[in-house]
Amino acid sequence: MSIACSMRHAAAVGLAAGALVLGVAGTAAADPPPNCTSADMAGIQSGVGFSMSGYLFTHPDVNAFFTSLQGLPRDQIRQKVQEYLAANPQVSDDIAAIRQPNKDFRSRCDVSGSGPVGG
Repeated sequence: MSIACSMRHAAAVGLAAGALVLGVAGTAAADPPPNCTSADMAGIQSGVGFSMSGYLFTHPDVNAFFTSLQGLPRDQIRQKVQEYLAANPQVSDDIAAIRQPNKDFRSRCDVSGSGPVGG
Protein backbone atom coordinates (compact mmCIF):
# COMPACT_ATOMS: atom_id res chain seq x y z
CA MET A 1 0.00 0.00 0.00
CA SER A 2 1.42 3.39 -0.96
CA ILE A 3 1.81 6.32 1.41
CA ALA A 4 -0.80 8.34 -0.51
CA CYS A 5 -3.29 5.47 -0.28
CA SER A 6 -2.58 5.07 3.46
CA MET A 7 -3.11 8.79 4.02
CA ARG A 8 -6.43 8.72 2.14
CA HIS A 9 -7.49 5.68 4.17
CA ALA A 10 -6.51 7.41 7.44
CA ALA A 11 -8.36 10.57 6.39
CA ALA A 12 -11.47 8.57 5.53
CA VAL A 13 -11.35 6.76 8.88
CA GLY A 14 -10.83 10.09 10.66
CA LEU A 15 -13.79 11.68 8.87
CA ALA A 16 -16.00 8.69 9.65
CA ALA A 17 -15.00 8.77 13.32
CA GLY A 18 -15.60 12.53 13.46
CA ALA A 19 -19.03 12.14 11.89
CA LEU A 20 -19.87 9.42 14.39
CA VAL A 21 -18.76 11.55 17.35
CA LEU A 22 -20.65 14.60 16.08
CA GLY A 23 -23.72 12.51 15.38
CA VAL A 24 -23.76 11.07 18.90
CA ALA A 25 -23.03 14.46 20.47
CA GLY A 26 -25.79 16.08 18.40
CA THR A 27 -28.29 13.47 19.53
CA ALA A 28 -27.29 13.79 23.17
CA ALA A 29 -27.55 17.59 23.02
CA ALA A 30 -31.07 17.33 21.58
CA ASP A 31 -32.36 15.26 24.50
CA PRO A 32 -34.53 17.33 26.86
CA PRO A 33 -33.46 17.72 30.48
CA PRO A 34 -34.81 15.03 32.81
CA ASN A 35 -38.50 15.37 33.68
CA CYS A 36 -39.12 17.82 30.82
CA THR A 37 -41.26 15.66 28.57
CA SER A 38 -44.78 16.44 27.43
CA ALA A 39 -46.01 13.77 29.84
CA ASP A 40 -44.23 15.52 32.71
CA MET A 41 -45.78 18.86 31.74
CA ALA A 42 -49.26 17.33 31.44
CA GLY A 43 -48.91 15.72 34.86
CA ILE A 44 -47.80 18.95 36.48
CA GLN A 45 -50.55 20.96 34.81
CA SER A 46 -53.12 18.38 35.91
CA GLY A 47 -51.90 18.64 39.49
CA VAL A 48 -51.97 22.43 39.42
CA GLY A 49 -55.46 22.40 37.89
CA PHE A 50 -56.69 19.92 40.51
CA SER A 51 -55.24 22.02 43.33
CA MET A 52 -56.70 25.23 41.89
CA SER A 53 -60.12 23.60 41.57
CA GLY A 54 -59.99 22.48 45.19
CA TYR A 55 -58.90 25.93 46.30
CA LEU A 56 -61.72 27.66 44.41
CA PHE A 57 -64.35 25.23 45.73
CA THR A 58 -63.19 25.84 49.30
CA HIS A 59 -62.96 29.62 48.82
CA PRO A 60 -66.35 30.58 47.35
CA ASP A 61 -65.58 34.31 47.40
CA VAL A 62 -62.48 33.79 45.25
CA ASN A 63 -64.40 31.41 43.00
CA ALA A 64 -67.16 34.01 42.58
CA PHE A 65 -64.63 36.69 41.67
CA PHE A 66 -62.92 34.61 38.98
CA THR A 67 -66.28 33.39 37.66
CA SER A 68 -67.41 37.02 37.30
CA LEU A 69 -64.59 37.62 34.80
CA GLN A 70 -66.05 35.31 32.18
CA GLY A 71 -66.81 37.11 28.93
CA LEU A 72 -64.76 40.23 29.70
CA PRO A 73 -62.03 41.43 27.31
CA ARG A 74 -58.57 40.10 28.16
CA ASP A 75 -57.17 43.52 29.14
CA GLN A 76 -60.04 44.08 31.59
CA ILE A 77 -59.53 40.63 33.08
CA ARG A 78 -55.83 41.29 33.60
CA GLN A 79 -56.50 44.64 35.29
CA LYS A 80 -59.25 43.28 37.54
CA VAL A 81 -57.14 40.28 38.58
CA GLN A 82 -54.17 42.51 39.42
CA GLU A 83 -56.39 44.79 41.49
CA TYR A 84 -58.06 41.85 43.26
CA LEU A 85 -54.78 40.15 44.10
CA ALA A 86 -53.26 43.43 45.33
CA ALA A 87 -56.27 43.91 47.63
CA ASN A 88 -56.13 40.25 48.76
CA PRO A 89 -52.47 39.36 49.37
CA GLN A 90 -53.28 36.04 51.07
CA VAL A 91 -55.22 34.90 47.98
CA SER A 92 -52.31 36.06 45.83
CA ASP A 93 -49.86 34.04 47.94
CA ASP A 94 -52.13 30.98 47.91
CA ILE A 95 -52.51 31.04 44.13
CA ALA A 96 -48.79 31.62 43.62
CA ALA A 97 -48.04 28.57 45.79
CA ILE A 98 -50.53 26.44 43.86
CA ARG A 99 -49.02 27.49 40.53
CA GLN A 100 -45.38 27.14 41.66
CA PRO A 101 -44.87 23.60 40.25
CA ASN A 102 -45.85 24.89 36.81
CA LYS A 103 -43.42 27.81 37.09
CA ASP A 104 -40.68 25.47 38.29
CA PHE A 105 -41.25 23.19 35.29
CA ARG A 106 -41.15 26.09 32.84
CA SER A 107 -37.95 27.41 34.39
CA ARG A 108 -36.21 24.04 34.64
CA CYS A 109 -37.21 22.99 31.13
CA ASP A 110 -36.73 26.42 29.50
CA VAL A 111 -40.36 26.63 28.37
CA SER A 112 -41.63 30.11 27.62
CA GLY A 113 -45.14 31.39 27.16
CA SER A 114 -48.22 30.09 28.87
CA GLY A 115 -50.18 26.97 28.24
CA PRO A 116 -53.63 25.98 29.40
CA VAL A 117 -52.76 26.60 33.03
CA GLY A 118 -50.53 29.60 32.55
CA GLY A 119 -47.12 30.21 33.93
